[in-house]
Amino acid sequence: MQQETITAIATPPGRGGVGIIRVSGPAVVDIANKVLGFVPVARQVHYGKFFSKDSEIIDEGIVLYFENPHSFTGEDVLEIQGHGGPVVLDSLLKRIIECGARMAKPGEFSEQAFLNNKMDLTQVEAIADLINAESEQAARSAVRSLQGDFSQKINTLVKQLIHLRMYVEAAIDFPEEEIDFLKDSHVVSDGENVLTALNAILKNVNQGVLLRDGISVVIVGPPNAGKSSLLNALSGRDSAIVTEIAGTTRDVLREQINIDGMPIHIIDTAGMRETSDVVEKEGVKRARQEAEKADVILCVLDSSMVGDIEKEIGDLIPEGNAVPVLVLLNKVDLVVGEISAHLALARKNDNYMTLSIKNNTGLDTLKEKLKEIVGYQTVTEGNFIARRRHLDCLEQAKHFVENGLEQIKTHNAGELLAEDLRQAQESLSKITGEFTSDDLLGEIFSSFCIGK
Repeated sequence: MQQETITAIATPPGRGGVGIIRVSGPAVVDIANKVLGFVPVARQVHYGKFFSKDSEIIDEGIVLYFENPHSFTGEDVLEIQGHGGPVVLDSLLKRIIECGARMAKPGEFSEQAFLNNKMDLTQVEAIADLINAESEQAARSAVRSLQGDFSQKINTLVKQLIHLRMYVEAAIDFPEEEIDFLKDSHVVSDGENVLTALNAILKNVNQGVLLRDGISVVIVGPPNAGKSSLLNALSGRDSAIVTEIAGTTRDVLREQINIDGMPIHIIDTAGMRETSDVVEKEGVKRARQEAEKADVILCVLDSSMVGDIEKEIGDLIPEGNAVPVLVLLNKVDLVVGEISAHLALARKNDNYMTLSIKNNTGLDTLKEKLKEIVGYQTVTEGNFIARRRHLDCLEQAKHFVENGLEQIKTHNAGELLAEDLRQAQESLSKITGEFTSDDLLGEIFSSFCIGK
């Protein structure tokens, strides 16, 4: 199939000092002749006028031409930098389409770079992650992935697997040899070395996923326990209305903060209680739904009013809940006497914390506790950005290697080990895109910006 020429505006929508249009494909030279009146010297900056079909000047500015394969996409690429007005850019874009290009789909320039072997899938994904980075740490980690740090680790692991597969399959193919290669300790030790390397990468990937996606933290509790005050204190602004009237929050409120580079999506919910109010009842229903999807639940209780803590938690958190719960005993500034002794017992539980949102006491400890619960490490040197699909592929590879080693240790089943190692290699190769379905590519690139 003949490759099409694609084009798109590469700068954000709206007005700006500069607007960039990118063109990539086999018709670039012809389009340059029609729009500019000349073909720029490759990799040199040129100033020129941009002409309409009737030879009227649409705009003027800087043009850059990158000859294949020395370009981002691996094809001929033309970048036109004009003024950033929407009308001007739209007129120029229409002219380029008129000359033989078509509008690019989201992420299509990056997809061409991948298909032309200019970068692998993890590097392509790192481009989108760098653009969308929400912290300095996430941006630095995305750059490491873009430079190939993550790919290099995966490729090294794949080479280890290939070496082990060759050894195992040779033993299967030459059974007449006097030496039983499958009973050779090298098979098991090499397999365990692969597992060790896998676990090390998994640790880094977990950090990379946290850097990219962050965690969802849902605040639950009875009315007037201080849930909305906690949301405001963590976000640093008055996002939620705080009053002494019970049931002020009726719907789900969302804020985003970041703690040492880790994005945290905080969700404040309606106070959970039995109510005849239709709106408040719907708020309680939504609160329970959000809690089921959370990574961490913050259960806020009023420590000056608390009775049987375990019973109150049981009323708020559904039975069989698998989400980590951190119980926050708020308003300790109001606690006296017997209740204070009651709190002292509760503090012995590692999942309990006391704080006073009003006096800003305990919030720093809470932030550290959140990092501890999800296993986030502040030091990110050497880490790379990662996605949930990378984690899934690595977990699959680990499962196959573990299963294969069990087969060889227990049953001396070389054929089963060889098949498990093959599947482990395929799982790892999905990360870099060596074995990747068209459906997955479509899903990945559809999330990119148009023009990237």
